[in-house]
Amino acid sequence: MSTLLDIQQLSVDFRTQRGTIHAIRDVTLSIGAGETVCLVGESGSGKTVTSKAIMRLIDHEHGRITGGSLRLGGTDLAGLTEAELRRYRGKKMAMVFQEPMAAFDPVFTIGQQIEETILQHERVSKREARDRAARLLGRVGIPEPQLRLKQYPGELSGGMLQRAMIAMALSCGPDLLIADEPTTALDVTIQAQILRLLKDLQQEFGMSILLITHDLGIAADMADRIVVMYAGEIVEEAPAAELFALPRHPYTRGLLRSVATLDTVRGSKLHSIEGSIPNLAALPDGCRFHPRCPFASERCTQETPSLAGDEGGRTACWHSEELVQRKDWLAAEAVEAVFEDVSDAVSEAASKAISEAVREETSQARWADISLGIDEMTIKNSMEIQNHKHDPFVESPDVLFAVENLRKYYPVHGEGFGRKKQLIRAVDDVSFTIGRRETFGLVGESGSGKSTLGRVLLQLERATDGKVLFEGEDLTKLGGTALRRARRHMQTIFQDPYGSLDPRWKIGDSIAEPLLVHHHLPASAVQERVHELLGLVGLDPSWADRYPHEFSGGQRQRIGIARAIALNPRFILADEAVSALDVSVQAQIMNLLQDLQQRLGLTYLFIAHGLQVVRHLSDRIGVMYLGKLVEIAPSESLFLRPAHPYTRALIDSIPQGAPGGSKPTGGIEGEIPSPANPPSGCRFHTRCPLATSRCREEEPQLLVLESGHYAACHHPL
Repeated sequence: MSTLLDIQQLSVDFRTQRGTIHAIRDVTLSIGAGETVCLVGESGSGKTVTSKAIMRLIDHEHGRITGGSLRLGGTDLAGLTEAELRRYRGKKMAMVFQEPMAAFDPVFTIGQQIEETILQHERVSKREARDRAARLLGRVGIPEPQLRLKQYPGELSGGMLQRAMIAMALSCGPDLLIADEPTTALDVTIQAQILRLLKDLQQEFGMSILLITHDLGIAADMADRIVVMYAGEIVEEAPAAELFALPRHPYTRGLLRSVATLDTVRGSKLHSIEGSIPNLAALPDGCRFHPRCPFASERCTQETPSLAGDEGGRTACWHSEELVQRKDWLAAEAVEAVFEDVSDAVSEAASKAISEAVREETSQARWADISLGIDEMTIKNSMEIQNHKHDPFVESPDVLFAVENLRKYYPVHGEGFGRKKQLIRAVDDVSFTIGRRETFGLVGESGSGKSTLGRVLLQLERATDGKVLFEGEDLTKLGGTALRRARRHMQTIFQDPYGSLDPRWKIGDSIAEPLLVHHHLPASAVQERVHELLGLVGLDPSWADRYPHEFSGGQRQRIGIARAIALNPRFILADEAVSALDVSVQAQIMNLLQDLQQRLGLTYLFIAHGLQVVRHLSDRIGVMYLGKLVEIAPSESLFLRPAHPYTRALIDSIPQGAPGGSKPTGGIEGEIPSPANPPSGCRFHTRCPLATSRCREEEPQLLVLESGHYAACHHPL
């Protein structure tokens, strides 16, 4: 295989107000013609900087190449002028960005932007460029391409916009396509479509792909080789099959162990890599991973290991040869035990120090009214919750939330004289229950109504019709002071740990706000409570005076959780609470949520599009499609015996956890219809391969199939 991209000893620096940051150091990798190489690692590891250095986009972000070489097809990209680079970008190499809405200019149509790329590099007429743009949109699976050319980016869904960006990247037939987290913000079904599309286009155009992702399932499905980065350096590189079969670096092993798969024991504690990736302005001496490595020796703290090996794999670890010879290296339980011994010792010491500090300053009597009461909690076993017969339509003493025939409609603005008024049926006749101390998972594609349902449960949005009973009280009939009192028992953990905290407030003030609003406590008591909450979520209480920008994404999510549990609520809505996090940080937050539920007796509504995560945390799962619940079942039953074709398609779309494994057998073509004009009969029939005339005409009801398992399907699987 001939080499297309050859990177040797690449180093990149960024100029900042605080000095120079060494973003990546001595990165060496190559990509062969027609090969797919995946760059994996946590946020801050240098993946995106490496990709932008190849495109020379760092030149516009105060970055510069300080060492090494970048050769594409024999041309040294590092030595090209900006004018010469413009001839290469789009023609020889192109990039698909993570956020398609940010990559397109909102004031120009999709067609104008694709045509501009073609006209810049090809000697063709505007008509020829437009025809090629239409063909490309059709090739990437966008229906009615001539119509879509005339639309603006804001008029396309996320999946369609990502396809349009791929079409623009391929418009001039580049040799190298760089895809930076191209599916992170997409639903599992659209993600599967995009990944299939990339594979098909690679074979058709014969291009090479550099794919950046933190999803190891995607890497397993897509990659020929995998390159693992940590803190600006490559720590391991190997063919995908070899890396998954025998990881040689402790960091790689930790990443693989952090993944929640369909084979992971549901509800068990996930392995996670303790701590977080170091700040590039304050890197540790020696091996950069040693502060988080349970196998680190004194040599690791003093000497930096070089990347050594051959075509079969390279590793930067002083002890890789010894570690892979250990009998327990591939034994998941034994390796996990090694990590847990270390992390438990650290956690125990930290918890002891925090407890002693809080105990010295806190009077237990002052917390009588709002005490967590952890020792007095009686926590039910999760299997008991799962086996309990929750009837979606009947109240019970064990039910915390009972939702009955809930509807939330939004009027479509712009209707005029003689035109029928349209309504967006975001939630349409939904009924279900959530038991006390249960985790109820909610899955479905974007636009299915999951987040709207969560907001209506908390009365952040008022229901159009139906009942929301919280401990027997109908929240839809409450207002003013009564609703405010009820809301203290219901809190939210948001998806974006960066956007959910006010950047101008110290984190202690953000956590304290609910206490000041609902309890009117003295300042000293509030401070003590804030310190207690920070300790409870695994953060140092002395950090209360810091600002959000001083924390990593995982730490910010812990701060958000501390705020959510400040009032000792009974119910927490977790809306995509871990989807924006790296796999290792995601495992930490999932473990924390489980631990807090057991200690505090919390009830969760857990909304996510990552089905493996929902399966791991949830006792029962509801599947939503176009405003309706189409299936409810205990977690294990849903994955082992899905009854609705939509549920089956969602499960089939999950990326596999290892290369060479069974690939998805199905998936879903097309996108979810508009909730303003839903199909007649079963709303899924337009995308269902099993649909009959009855499905197109008669709407199915949510009926019991077996104890605790409900489905709305005329022909359940």
